[in-house]
Amino acid sequence: MSIQIHPTAVVAKEAKLSEGVSIGPYTLIGPYVTLKENVKVHSHVVIEGRTTIGAETEVFPFVGLGLPPQSIHYKGEDSALEIGEKCLIREHVTIHRGTAHGHMKTTVGNECFIMIGSHIGHDCIIGNHVIMANNATLGGHVIVGDYVNIGGLAAIHQFVRIGAHAMISGTAGVNEDVIPFGMIMASRSKLEGLNLIGMKRRGFDREEIHALRNAFKLLSRKHKGTLESKLDQIQETLGNAQTVRELLTFIKGSPERRLSLPDDEWDYAISKSTQEPLRAANA
Repeated sequence: MSIQIHPTAVVAKEAKLSEGVSIGPYTLIGPYVTLKENVKVHSHVVIEGRTTIGAETEVFPFVGLGLPPQSIHYKGEDSALEIGEKCLIREHVTIHRGTAHGHMKTTVGNECFIMIGSHIGHDCIIGNHVIMANNATLGGHVIVGDYVNIGGLAAIHQFVRIGAHAMISGTAGVNEDVIPFGMIMASRSKLEGLNLIGMKRRGFDREEIHALRNAFKLLSRKHKGTLESKLDQIQETLGNAQTVRELLTFIKGSPERRLSLPDDEWDYAISKSTQEPLRAANA
C-alpha cells in the first residue's frame, strides 16, 4: 500500500513514513517524526519533535503531538514522544515530549483511546489499553498502568502513579497514588435549593413558589419514608400547584439515574430501596 499525502500537507523530507501512511489536509509533520505502517493522520494535525507513532494508530483533527513541554525547566533538550500501536487519538488532544528532569521521553502504550481534549504532560508513562475520556488531564511525570480508565474532566497531579486496572471517575482531582484495581470517586454535585430568583424573574406567583418550597422540604431525607411515600404525600397535599405537578411528573418519569435530592447528608446507598419500587410501579 502506497503512502498518501494530501497536497496541502507540509511534510518534512527527513520524516520517516512507512507503507500505508495517510496524511490529511493542512497537517504539519516535522523532520524527526516517524510514522509506522498504516498510521492515519487526519487534517490540521501538528506532529513535531522526535515523535514515533506505532502502526495503525489514528490521529484525528487538531491534535498536537511532540510539541515542547509546558515546563519552566525545559531548555530545548532533544527529548522524545513515543506512541504505541492501534491507538485512537481524538480531536484536540495534546501530548508533549519529555524533559531532562524526567525520562527525556513521554510514552503511550498500545491500543489506548485518548478522547477529545485530553492532555498528557511531559515525561508521562502510559500503559496499554488505557482510556482517557474527554478533557482528562495528566500532569507531568504521571505513571498510568495497563487497562486504567480515566473519566472526563479528571485531573491527575504531576508525579502521581495509577496502578493497573484502576478506575478514576469523571471530574476527580487525584493528587495521591492509586493502588492497582482501585477506584477513585469524585465528590458529586448535591441539590442545594431551588432557583427562586429565576422563578420570580419568569413570573411564577408566590403561591406556586410557596407550594414548591414545601414539596422540596418533604423530599428531604430528614422526612422519614421512602421516596414513593413522600411523592404520595406531596401529591395529596400540594398537587394542585402547577410547579409541583411538573416536579412530580419529572420524578416519576422512570429515571435511569439516581435522583439528586435535598440535604447534603443524603445517602445514595438508600436510593436502591427507595427508587426501584417507584420505577417498578411505573413500569
